Amino acid sequence: MDRATEAILRHLSQDGRMTNADLAQRVGLSPSACLRRVRQLEQAGVIRGYRAIIDERGREGTTIVIVRITLERQTEECLRRFEARVRTCPDVRQCYLMTGDADYLLHVAVRDAADYERIHNEELSRLPGVAQIQSNFAIRPVVWR
Repeated sequence: MDRATEAILRHLSQDGRMTNADLAQRVGLSPSACLRRVRQLEQAGVIRGYRAIIDERGREGTTIVIVRITLERQTEECLRRFEARVRTCPDVRQCYLMTGDADYLLHVAVRDAADYERIHNEELSRLPGVAQIQSNFAIRPVVWR
């Protein structure tokens, strides 16, 4: 990727609603050249979509819980089954396959401790292959991008 393409991605990640004219001006391309690059990035799957990113702090009473999941085994089949099931959990906002002590890191938004207990009992503990669940309640975000 060249500098202009990197700049396009950086600007769109900060403001996905930016007009093509504004984007082109910021990255130093003509509007038609800029639009062509954006379309190529979309077709290549580099830009996978545009969405509203909801700041959970703005939703009254919402707390973020970071959940570390360790599986019983790390076989391809176990990972596949876990990932297929975790995608169906409506309370899981993000899920990452990790290196290190835990196999997965989940970002869960909850109303309160009782809500987390419900999610833990009804969703997280029922995920296939789970050996250990460690949960940490976030106090406040330090960087939000």
